[in-house]
Amino acid sequence: MKIEKIIRSKRKTISLHISDDATLTVKAPNHASNEMINRVVIKHKNWVEKKKREVQSRDLKFTKKEFINGESFFYLGNYYKLRLVENQEIPLNFENKFYLSIKYLPNAKEIFINWYKKRAYEKICQRVKWYAQKKGFKYNRIKITNALKTWGSCSHQGNLNFTWRLIMAPLNVVDYVVVHELTHLDEKNHSRIFWDKVEILMPEYKGYKEWLKKNGHLLNL
Repeated sequence: MKIEKIIRSKRKTISLHISDDATLTVKAPNHASNEMINRVVIKHKNWVEKKKREVQSRDLKFTKKEFINGESFFYLGNYYKLRLVENQEIPLNFENKFYLSIKYLPNAKEIFINWYKKRAYEKICQRVKWYAQKKGFKYNRIKITNALKTWGSCSHQGNLNFTWRLIMAPLNVVDYVVVHELTHLDEKNHSRIFWDKVEILMPEYKGYKEWLKKNGHLLNL
C-alpha cells in the first residue's frame, strides 16, 4: 500500500493516519525500519482501505484555503465570505464577513488561526461554565489547542482541552463536545454509564456527534 509520508520521532509506537485527502501518513519511532513500517501497514490494510473509502465518499471535500476574495470560512456553523481590503489597521475584522487587510495577506493563515483561537477560548469558556454550574462539575483550567484529530480531552487533573477548530462548528455541536469532556470528569471511559450521563444533559447529542463525524473534516484551513 502506498505511504505518502513517514514521520519519525522519539515516539515508542507506530500509528497510521488517513488525512482529509485520503492519503496515508505513518508516525513511527526513529529506530523503526521501512520493513517494520510496511508490516504494520499490511497488517492494518483493511482498516486503511475502509478509512480511505470513508474519506473519498464524503459529499463535501475539504480544500485548503487560498485566502482570496469571495472565499468562504466557517464560524459557528455558518459560512462567511472573505473580503480583502486596504486601509484597515487591524489584520482581521469580522462583521458578517471577514475583512482581511491586504498588507497582512502573507500571514493570512496564522492570523485566521489566532482569531479563531481567541473566539474559541471566549465561547468555550462561557459554555463550560454554564454546563458546569448546571450539573455541578468541578474543572481546573481550559486550554485551546492545535489538535487536528481530537475535538476535546479531559486530563486526570481536571484540565479541559479543546481544539480551536471546534469554533467553526454550530453552537450545539460545540456544546456537545463541552458536555462530553465535562462528563469525563465523572466517567473516564466511554461506558454505557458515560453516554447515559451525556444524554441527561443533552438528549439530542447523537445528532451532534454524527454532524462532527460527517462534517468535521471541513473545520480547518
